[in-house]
Amino acid sequence: MKTPVHNIQGQVVGEIDLDDSVFDVAFREGVVHQAVTCLLANKRQGTACVKSRGEVSGSTRKLYAQKGTGHARRGSIKSPLMRGGGIVFGPSPRSYRQRFPKKMRRLALACALSMKLRTGELWVIEELDVQQPRTKDVAALLASAGKSTSTLIVTPESQPAIYLSARNLPGTSVKPCATLSTLDVMSAGRMIVTVPALRRMEAIWGSRGSGNESA
Repeated sequence: MKTPVHNIQGQVVGEIDLDDSVFDVAFREGVVHQAVTCLLANKRQGTACVKSRGEVSGSTRKLYAQKGTGHARRGSIKSPLMRGGGIVFGPSPRSYRQRFPKKMRRLALACALSMKLRTGELWVIEELDVQQPRTKDVAALLASAGKSTSTLIVTPESQPAIYLSARNLPGTSVKPCATLSTLDVMSAGRMIVTVPALRRMEAIWGSRGSGNESA
């Protein structure tokens, strides 16, 4: 698999060979869907909590006689039918975390990256050398890559200057390639990846990679 390489001005300056085990994988919707669902579930805090009738404060005294009043039967004021009473089958603190096998994580990410490359939504540049935070430089890069509702810039390692340059641009995010996930790839309308980041991704997730990726 080959893809063109651009400079910051958007001009094609060459081609690069890519690892087929990462960037030429058939899209498997079920695996990608399971990966995205797992990542979204693992982000949930699970702290929602309400009180049942046994936890709300109030008297347990029967409100009035069972018979002879002409009204419906009533128990205590903590009944779910009463205002201020307990909640029936309400949420309680729980963990939403799901397990996802490593091989399936790697397959889902490869499927997502391959789809982005085939649809032209993965844009490769030579290098993104930003020494000082400067939003204008990243904005010019986004203009060269083309309009998109959201853009993900992938760097070989953490680069604070690029992050600070892009954080004021709507729909733009920056991530090191080692922390890239299937959810990040599927959520981005366009990906801008540097050549060093591509080589690092191949080393981590490729057929000869170590597989030490994050979820």
